[in-house]
Amino acid sequence: MRKIALLLLTALPLFADFFPPAIQTTVSSVGDKSIILERPFPINGMSGVIVHTYDDNLATVTHRITQTSTQGNAEFVDMPIIHHDSLPGIKTAVHTGDKAIGGYLYDNVLLLAPDAQTYSKMTAQYAKTWVHPDLYALFLSQEGDDVPTKENLAKFAEMYQVGLVCIIHKERAVLLDPFSGKIVGQKALSGMPAQGQYPFFMHFDEIKSGWFGSKKEGNYYQTMGSI
Repeated sequence: MRKIALLLLTALPLFADFFPPAIQTTVSSVGDKSIILERPFPINGMSGVIVHTYDDNLATVTHRITQTSTQGNAEFVDMPIIHHDSLPGIKTAVHTGDKAIGGYLYDNVLLLAPDAQTYSKMTAQYAKTWVHPDLYALFLSQEGDDVPTKENLAKFAEMYQVGLVCIIHKERAVLLDPFSGKIVGQKALSGMPAQGQYPFFMHFDEIKSGWFGSKKEGNYYQTMGSI
Protein backbone atom coordinates (compact mmCIF):
# COMPACT_ATOMS: atom_id res chain seq x y z
CA MET A 1 0.00 0.00 0.00
CA ARG A 2 2.84 2.42 0.78
CA LYS A 3 4.36 1.83 -2.66
CA ILE A 4 0.99 2.58 -4.29
CA ALA A 5 0.63 5.78 -2.27
CA LEU A 6 4.15 6.85 -3.23
CA LEU A 7 3.40 6.30 -6.90
CA LEU A 8 0.26 8.43 -6.61
CA LEU A 9 2.13 11.24 -4.94
CA THR A 10 4.93 11.21 -7.54
CA ALA A 11 2.61 10.96 -10.54
CA LEU A 12 2.34 14.77 -10.63
CA PRO A 13 5.24 17.21 -11.00
CA LEU A 14 6.70 18.33 -7.68
CA PHE A 15 6.69 22.10 -7.21
CA ALA A 16 8.64 23.70 -4.41
CA ASP A 17 5.63 25.47 -2.94
CA PHE A 18 2.94 22.83 -3.74
CA PHE A 19 1.12 25.20 -6.10
CA PRO A 20 1.85 24.94 -9.85
CA PRO A 21 3.44 28.10 -11.23
CA ALA A 22 1.71 30.22 -13.83
CA ILE A 23 3.24 30.09 -17.30
CA GLN A 24 3.00 32.26 -20.39
CA THR A 25 3.35 30.95 -23.93
CA THR A 26 1.76 31.46 -27.35
CA VAL A 27 -0.57 29.60 -29.69
CA SER A 28 1.35 27.82 -32.45
CA SER A 29 -1.64 26.36 -34.35
CA VAL A 30 -5.43 26.48 -34.20
CA GLY A 31 -8.03 23.78 -34.91
CA ASP A 32 -11.82 23.77 -34.74
CA LYS A 33 -12.05 22.79 -31.05
CA SER A 34 -8.43 22.72 -29.95
CA ILE A 35 -5.09 24.45 -30.22
CA ILE A 36 -1.41 23.60 -29.86
CA LEU A 37 0.75 25.67 -27.53
CA GLU A 38 4.24 26.79 -28.47
CA ARG A 39 5.45 25.71 -25.02
CA PRO A 40 3.38 23.22 -22.97
CA PHE A 41 1.98 24.05 -19.56
CA PRO A 42 3.86 22.23 -16.76
CA ILE A 43 1.02 19.76 -16.11
CA ASN A 44 -1.90 18.24 -17.99
CA GLY A 45 -5.25 19.40 -16.71
CA MET A 46 -3.99 22.92 -16.04
CA SER A 47 -6.45 25.46 -17.36
CA GLY A 48 -5.59 28.82 -18.80
CA VAL A 49 -6.80 31.65 -20.97
CA ILE A 50 -6.11 33.05 -24.42
CA VAL A 51 -5.31 36.75 -24.69
CA HIS A 52 -5.80 38.44 -28.08
CA THR A 53 -4.24 41.80 -28.95
CA TYR A 54 -6.20 43.93 -31.42
CA ASP A 55 -4.88 46.37 -34.02
CA ASP A 56 -5.29 49.34 -31.66
CA ASN A 57 -2.96 47.54 -29.21
CA LEU A 58 -5.80 46.76 -26.81
CA ALA A 59 -5.79 43.22 -25.42
CA THR A 60 -8.51 41.07 -23.89
CA VAL A 61 -9.03 37.53 -22.65
CA THR A 62 -11.11 35.66 -25.23
CA HIS A 63 -11.20 31.95 -24.32
CA ARG A 64 -10.59 29.43 -21.57
CA ILE A 65 -8.51 26.36 -22.39
CA THR A 66 -7.25 23.25 -20.64
CA GLN A 67 -4.14 21.28 -21.60
CA THR A 68 -4.75 17.67 -22.61
CA SER A 69 -1.28 16.39 -23.54
CA THR A 70 2.35 16.99 -22.68
CA GLN A 71 2.91 18.04 -26.30
CA GLY A 72 0.94 21.21 -25.62
CA ASN A 73 -2.43 20.18 -27.05
CA ALA A 74 -5.25 22.10 -25.41
CA GLU A 75 -9.03 22.15 -25.73
CA PHE A 76 -11.45 25.03 -25.36
CA VAL A 77 -13.52 25.18 -22.18
CA ASP A 78 -17.12 26.19 -22.83
CA MET A 79 -17.39 28.71 -19.97
CA PRO A 80 -17.42 32.50 -20.15
CA ILE A 81 -14.42 34.46 -18.94
CA ILE A 82 -16.48 36.93 -16.92
CA HIS A 83 -19.85 35.94 -15.47
CA HIS A 84 -22.32 38.74 -16.19
CA ASP A 85 -25.78 38.19 -17.61
CA SER A 86 -25.95 41.72 -19.04
CA LEU A 87 -22.68 41.63 -20.97
CA PRO A 88 -22.37 40.09 -24.45
CA GLY A 89 -19.94 37.24 -24.98
CA ILE A 90 -16.62 37.84 -26.75
CA LYS A 91 -16.75 36.59 -30.36
CA THR A 92 -13.06 36.97 -31.29
CA ALA A 93 -11.56 33.77 -32.73
CA VAL A 94 -8.23 32.38 -31.53
CA HIS A 95 -5.30 33.26 -33.79
CA THR A 96 -1.80 31.86 -34.14
CA GLY A 97 0.49 33.99 -32.01
CA ASP A 98 -2.13 34.82 -29.39
CA LYS A 99 -0.82 34.77 -25.83
CA ALA A 100 -1.76 31.78 -23.63
CA ILE A 101 -1.54 32.02 -19.83
CA GLY A 102 -1.56 28.74 -17.93
CA GLY A 103 -2.60 28.80 -14.29
CA TYR A 104 -4.69 31.94 -14.77
CA LEU A 105 -5.96 33.14 -11.35
CA TYR A 106 -4.20 30.24 -9.59
CA ASP A 107 -3.43 32.66 -6.74
CA ASN A 108 -7.17 32.84 -5.94
CA VAL A 109 -7.85 29.67 -3.95
CA LEU A 110 -10.91 28.20 -2.24
CA LEU A 111 -9.89 25.93 0.65
CA LEU A 112 -12.15 23.10 1.82
CA ALA A 113 -10.86 21.91 5.19
CA PRO A 114 -12.14 19.64 7.99
CA ASP A 115 -11.84 22.19 10.82
CA ALA A 116 -10.82 25.73 11.74
CA GLN A 117 -7.35 24.70 12.92
CA THR A 118 -6.48 22.99 9.64
CA TYR A 119 -7.87 25.94 7.70
CA SER A 120 -5.77 28.41 9.69
CA LYS A 121 -2.57 26.38 9.32
CA MET A 122 -2.95 26.01 5.56
CA THR A 123 -3.84 29.64 4.89
CA ALA A 124 -0.96 30.83 7.09
CA GLN A 125 1.52 28.63 5.22
CA TYR A 126 0.86 29.93 1.70
CA ALA A 127 0.59 33.52 0.54
CA LYS A 128 -2.51 33.19 -1.61
CA THR A 129 -5.74 35.11 -1.96
CA TRP A 130 -7.92 32.74 0.04
CA VAL A 131 -11.60 32.75 -0.90
CA HIS A 132 -13.44 31.99 2.35
CA PRO A 133 -15.62 28.86 2.39
CA ASP A 134 -18.45 30.90 3.94
CA LEU A 135 -18.93 32.51 0.53
CA TYR A 136 -19.06 29.09 -1.11
CA ALA A 137 -21.55 27.88 1.53
CA LEU A 138 -23.84 30.80 0.74
CA PHE A 139 -23.50 30.01 -2.95
CA LEU A 140 -24.49 26.37 -2.35
CA SER A 141 -27.52 27.48 -0.37
CA GLN A 142 -28.63 29.75 -3.20
CA GLU A 143 -28.08 26.96 -5.72
CA GLY A 144 -30.07 24.50 -3.59
CA ASP A 145 -27.11 22.12 -3.22
CA ASP A 146 -26.07 20.30 -0.04
CA VAL A 147 -22.47 19.36 -0.79
CA PRO A 148 -19.59 20.29 -3.08
CA THR A 149 -19.48 18.74 -6.54
CA LYS A 150 -17.22 19.38 -9.51
CA GLU A 151 -20.17 21.00 -11.25
CA ASN A 152 -21.02 23.55 -8.56
CA LEU A 153 -17.34 24.22 -7.86
CA ALA A 154 -16.85 25.10 -11.54
CA LYS A 155 -19.85 27.42 -11.48
CA PHE A 156 -18.68 29.06 -8.25
CA ALA A 157 -15.16 29.50 -9.68
CA GLU A 158 -16.56 31.16 -12.78
CA MET A 159 -18.72 33.58 -10.79
CA TYR A 160 -16.10 34.51 -8.17
CA GLN A 161 -12.86 34.34 -10.19
CA VAL A 162 -11.43 31.34 -8.33
CA GLY A 163 -8.47 29.61 -9.98
CA LEU A 164 -7.95 26.58 -7.72
CA VAL A 165 -9.77 24.56 -5.08
CA CYS A 166 -7.54 23.12 -2.34
CA ILE A 167 -9.22 20.06 -0.79
CA ILE A 168 -7.91 18.54 2.44
CA HIS A 169 -8.24 14.75 2.67
CA LYS A 170 -7.24 12.50 5.57
CA GLU A 171 -3.65 12.02 4.44
CA ARG A 172 -3.12 14.50 1.62
CA ALA A 173 -4.08 17.85 0.19
CA VAL A 174 -5.01 18.11 -3.47
CA LEU A 175 -5.39 21.03 -5.84
CA LEU A 176 -8.40 20.80 -8.12
CA ASP A 177 -8.56 22.97 -11.21
CA PRO A 178 -12.31 23.71 -11.27
CA PHE A 179 -12.38 24.48 -15.01
CA SER A 180 -10.75 21.24 -16.16
CA GLY A 181 -11.98 19.12 -13.24
CA LYS A 182 -8.45 17.68 -12.93
CA ILE A 183 -6.04 17.39 -10.00
CA VAL A 184 -3.00 19.57 -10.72
CA GLY A 185 -1.08 19.21 -7.45
CA GLN A 186 -0.96 17.21 -4.22
CA LYS A 187 1.07 16.80 -1.06
CA ALA A 188 1.12 14.34 1.83
CA LEU A 189 -0.37 15.43 5.17
CA SER A 190 -0.50 14.01 8.68
CA GLY A 191 -2.28 14.82 11.91
CA MET A 192 -5.66 15.50 10.38
CA PRO A 193 -8.69 15.26 12.72
CA ALA A 194 -10.46 11.91 12.87
CA GLN A 195 -13.69 13.60 11.84
CA GLY A 196 -14.30 16.88 10.11
CA GLN A 197 -17.06 19.46 10.12
CA TYR A 198 -19.71 18.47 7.60
CA PRO A 199 -19.74 19.23 4.73
CA PHE A 200 -16.60 21.40 5.32
CA PHE A 201 -15.29 24.05 7.71
CA MET A 202 -17.41 27.23 7.62
CA HIS A 203 -18.96 29.59 10.13
CA PHE A 204 -22.51 28.32 9.55
CA ASP A 205 -24.05 25.37 11.38
CA GLU A 206 -25.61 24.04 8.19
CA ILE A 207 -26.29 24.68 4.54
CA LYS A 208 -29.99 25.14 3.90
CA SER A 209 -30.69 23.70 0.47
CA GLY A 210 -34.03 25.02 -0.68
CA TRP A 211 -37.35 25.35 1.13
CA PHE A 212 -36.92 22.39 3.47
CA GLY A 213 -33.32 22.86 4.55
CA SER A 214 -32.41 21.18 7.82
CA LYS A 215 -29.27 20.12 9.63
CA LYS A 216 -27.89 17.08 7.81
CA GLU A 217 -25.41 14.48 8.99
CA GLY A 218 -22.55 13.25 6.88
CA ASN A 219 -18.86 12.41 6.73
CA TYR A 220 -16.47 15.16 5.69
CA TYR A 221 -13.79 12.85 4.29
CA GLN A 222 -16.27 10.77 2.30
CA THR A 223 -17.76 13.95 0.87
CA MET A 224 -14.36 15.28 -0.19
CA GLY A 225 -13.44 11.91 -1.65
CA SER A 226 -16.48 11.96 -3.92
CA ILE A 227 -15.52 15.22 -5.66
